[in-house]
Amino acid sequence: MLRSRCRSAHRASTGRTGGDRGALTLSYLLVMPLFLLGILVIVQASVWYMARETALAAARQGADVARMAHPPPGGAVHAAVSFARSAAPGFLLAPSAFVASSSATTIRITVTGRVPSLVPGMVIRVSEVVTAPVERFVAVGARHGSTGARHA
Repeated sequence: MLRSRCRSAHRASTGRTGGDRGALTLSYLLVMPLFLLGILVIVQASVWYMARETALAAARQGADVARMAHPPPGGAVHAAVSFARSAAPGFLLAPSAFVASSSATTIRITVTGRVPSLVPGMVIRVSEVVTAPVERFVAVGARHGSTGARHA
């Protein structure tokens, strides 16, 4: 008798009845996957950002080699790819580089690659382009594009 009175007093004070058993477990079943998905998205975004920065740094490295006065043939592409492989191994998969639409005054190099994916079957690609001026040696006092006349 005393035991049943205590149970009914406990139910009345907490507002819980026998029908809400497992409600906390059910809420965990709903919240935990969303929480883990949020963490997965944050980690994937971080890996993407690291791959993007690696591709950009590799493109800059390749552009630095290509803008020299007499660059070695294929030196820019080799420098960019080797930098991408050594700077952040595992963050930029299958890096490749190519020099495109360059002129006598500018060099343009593109580095592409894949981002490691935490979701199987999902392919994420990054591509970064750097455009830089080519080094030119100009005689002292000479100006680019001048006709030889000095303006006062």
